[in-house]
Amino acid sequence: MSKKKVARIVVEALEQAGVKRCYGVVGDTLNDVTDAMRYHTDIEWVHMRHEEAGGFAAGAEAYMTGNLTACAGSCGPGSLHFINGLYESHRNGAPVVLIASQLPTNVLGTDFPQEVDYMPIYKGCSVFCEEVKNPHEAKRVIMTACQEAIAKRGVSVVILPSDISATEVEDTPILQPQAPSAPVIRPTDGEIKAIAELLNSGKKIGVFAGVGCAGAFDEIIALCEKLKAPMAHTSRAKDFVEGNNPYNVGMTGMLGVQSGYEMIKNCDTLLVLGADFAWSQFYPKNAEIIQIDLNPSRLGLRHAIKLGVIGDVKETLKALLPALESKSDTAFLDHYRQLHTKCMAKLDKKAVADHEGLIHPQYLIELLSEYADEDAIVTGDTGSAMAWVNRHFHTNGQRRTLLSMKHGTMANAMPQAIGIQKAYPDRQVISVSGDGGLAMLMGDLLTLVQEKIPLKVIVLNNGTLDFVELEMKAEGIVNSYTDLQNPDFSKVAEAIGIKGFLVKGSHELEATLKEFLAYEGPALLDVHVERLELIWPPHAEFTNYENMALYGAKAVLGGEGHTFFEMLKENFLEK
Repeated sequence: MSKKKVARIVVEALEQAGVKRCYGVVGDTLNDVTDAMRYHTDIEWVHMRHEEAGGFAAGAEAYMTGNLTACAGSCGPGSLHFINGLYESHRNGAPVVLIASQLPTNVLGTDFPQEVDYMPIYKGCSVFCEEVKNPHEAKRVIMTACQEAIAKRGVSVVILPSDISATEVEDTPILQPQAPSAPVIRPTDGEIKAIAELLNSGKKIGVFAGVGCAGAFDEIIALCEKLKAPMAHTSRAKDFVEGNNPYNVGMTGMLGVQSGYEMIKNCDTLLVLGADFAWSQFYPKNAEIIQIDLNPSRLGLRHAIKLGVIGDVKETLKALLPALESKSDTAFLDHYRQLHTKCMAKLDKKAVADHEGLIHPQYLIELLSEYADEDAIVTGDTGSAMAWVNRHFHTNGQRRTLLSMKHGTMANAMPQAIGIQKAYPDRQVISVSGDGGLAMLMGDLLTLVQEKIPLKVIVLNNGTLDFVELEMKAEGIVNSYTDLQNPDFSKVAEAIGIKGFLVKGSHELEATLKEFLAYEGPALLDVHVERLELIWPPHAEFTNYENMALYGAKAVLGGEGHTFFEMLKENFLEK
């Protein structure tokens, strides 16, 4: 057996585990790793401008493809910067390996410059975190890290001191990481019978679909048809159950619609399929709830349930369908279908060119939905961008969306889109970024140029941290410190080699958006959208109106009455 540097052993192991790309920023303690990657593997190094963006990009690629993806950073601040991006990846269930290079072992524990103890920091956002303390154990550690990330769908962290990285050792054969097909998991026959009995006795049955419904579209349609049951869904399930579904009555939750919310509230039996929906106030108070999930820790976690079983949604429904009685009463289903149609029509009222030239964000996203490719992939920043994408970008079974629904971080959209575009160079990938979100990690626009990534970046430019502003108003507080003094983002784009587009009036938006989407290289569209657009929840309590009135009174007394009255005009008065 020949001797190899530990760094080479590590990167070859990553390649054997299926890694195609590694995202990061180079640094001295990482030199042996990047050198080995360049000369001894086909792994593509993606040169990011900020490690946080690299974490987002790696996680997005892993999430969309299901394949292991890597990122790597230098010692101290370098690898520390990945933390937020990797928190997002971990909560998304994305298999990512971080190579966190470290100072040489002889200075560790001496408070040396750039010394950071990564172990306690990354323990909270990883399924595996271990430091290589002996060069002879490096292969075991990296192989275990890959296997854990693949098997547990999460982040693995390997801390690699630079002196160990440069050490030559015998490359001993060790069991390679395995990615076998997922086993078929379904409830017992007795549990299937118990579910069927509850559903057969229900009168007003509702289905609540979560992200665990991926791949089970046909079975869900057959289930709803047999039970004459309307289906609501979470935002993360949108891609898998929304399109071409006659039983869909919309999302529930704060970003949902009234039809989805009320259906779940008013059913007498609710079948929850692969949904880890966190907000207990949106579950029914009196219904019998049946929950099916692969993760047993989620059963009954959010709300009391009548019956919980462990199983893959697709396989469980295949076993369940023959045991269900076909129902004929469509009254409950018809009511919420009709309500959903009304709700969507209400949401779409502003999805038009405004006669005053204002650009409603709803209009922008509806146009995007109309003109984007049939298999387009859209990312959205946390804040209003994710709300408008959820409500107005229509999926069809081919399109995909990625939003930071679990971690809820700013600045996710553009770097996540970088990773997705790298994985799918021939598909249209679009980032819908807030002005605050884009500005936070704007340096990685340079990555689009350097890496020749044909990404399309849309900026919702309203001059404010608008979701934060909305939350303040909802609590009766006059917004503070939310204003943003923005540049002309289209000129910023042009200055760094990206095609820039600027739209300030609604009547020029459609033509410009079509030109923007058709452009072959990286492009940025700066859209000046209406600042005062409210994102109203599907159900409002009296306190919501009370707090909004309190905000109005404070605004008037504080000399901001004109803003309040403009908001009323824009959101509550018929035009």
